[in-house]
Amino acid sequence: QVQLVESGGGLVQPGGSLRLSCATSGSIFSIFAMDWYRQAPGNQRELVAAITSGGSTNYADSVKGRFAISRDNAKNTVFLQMNSLKPEDTAVYYCNAHMSAGDYVENYWGKGTLVTVSS
Repeated sequence: QVQLVESGGGLVQPGGSLRLSCATSGSIFSIFAMDWYRQAPGNQRELVAAITSGGSTNYADSVKGRFAISRDNAKNTVFLQMNSLKPEDTAVYYCNAHMSAGDYVENYWGKGTLVTVSS
């Protein structure tokens, strides 16, 4: 079992920055790929950023150049640095941990942290 706890959300003005954290416990963090998703009211949950166990990253087109995902395996934590925030970035942000080995799959979600971008 893996427990995920997000933090760092809040209210920020357009153009501002926030740094989200996702602390994990309960398993070997370094073997998991880690993702950040978000869900705005009335919308489906969407993938924002991803980082593999080896550190390769990928981003949604809407956040490229503004967001950066990183991980600290020593602290069992993944981060999402969000810069130049826009009102359309307003959403609940969720951390996801997943790994697979053949037919064996593990997939875990945090409870989310709310980010509100508004003046």
